[in-house]
Amino acid sequence: MLADLNQLRTFVVLYEVRSLTATADRLHVTQPTVSYTLARLRKRFGDDLFRREGNVMVPTPRATQLFGPLHEALAQIDATVSDSADFDPADFDGELALGLTSIGEQTFLPPIMAALTQLGSSPRLVVKRLDAEAAEEELVRGTIDLAITVSLLDVSRLWRTPVRGVEYVALTSREHPLPPTGAEMFDGRRFIRVSARGGHVFPQQALIEHGLTPQVALTVEEYSTVPAVLVSTDLVALLPRHVADVFCGWFPELETADLPWPGTSSPVALYTRREMNLSPAQRWFRRLVLRAVSSGEFTDDAQR
Repeated sequence: MLADLNQLRTFVVLYEVRSLTATADRLHVTQPTVSYTLARLRKRFGDDLFRREGNVMVPTPRATQLFGPLHEALAQIDATVSDSADFDPADFDGELALGLTSIGEQTFLPPIMAALTQLGSSPRLVVKRLDAEAAEEELVRGTIDLAITVSLLDVSRLWRTPVRGVEYVALTSREHPLPPTGAEMFDGRRFIRVSARGGHVFPQQALIEHGLTPQVALTVEEYSTVPAVLVSTDLVALLPRHVADVFCGWFPELETADLPWPGTSSPVALYTRREMNLSPAQRWFRRLVLRAVSSGEFTDDAQR
């Protein structure tokens, strides 16, 4: 028994959204139709494919194995029968999901929105909080269209290009400056530690490696809280230079200082699905974002 294209498309969408109701809505069919199709797919592949856990349809290992090849095959078919040359960004008002950390929202969202405004395009842009551990799966499933992160994701399933190098600095209030850069510059100073959930693991590693963890006075989840706290205290934060520069623009009372040890990490990179799996709108959005956030350190042919 062969599965037809409609059945395979139902499978792919169900894998992406994990809901019978949401699958029916996206495919413009009824939920009983999706349930019937799933029953046929289960018989065809000899596997449950999805098991209900609460309100979520969780894929089995067999479904995960099938998703990649089937998604790519359907994407190739869609690309063959559609003409991407007909895509006009000025007319596009569909939804696009952009995955950013809190620090990414502050540094990359403004130039992206400026680029959209300059082009006269008005998609319905949804910014979703990016979790480094979940980013790869969200991109593959299509719950986000594009992500910007310093985390290294599996490029066997994704398209990646670096957009900005990352150098870390110390940020403090001008009223409580640090001594000149040197081995003892942090003696007696207390730190703000920010969660590494967004992928910036260097600050936490540096605090551990250099014996500064006992000097951590405050731990927060988001970088957005850091500048206002620094202005009114003598605390120190370790963070990327391009972010520190943004914070200093917002709060002239802040200043940066170079670290006494090497302070770089993997570059910030832009991730999407592989080329063959992108819609014309996603390809256009990727190009726009790349131009908007690139520092010029890397060329477009650095794609991996």
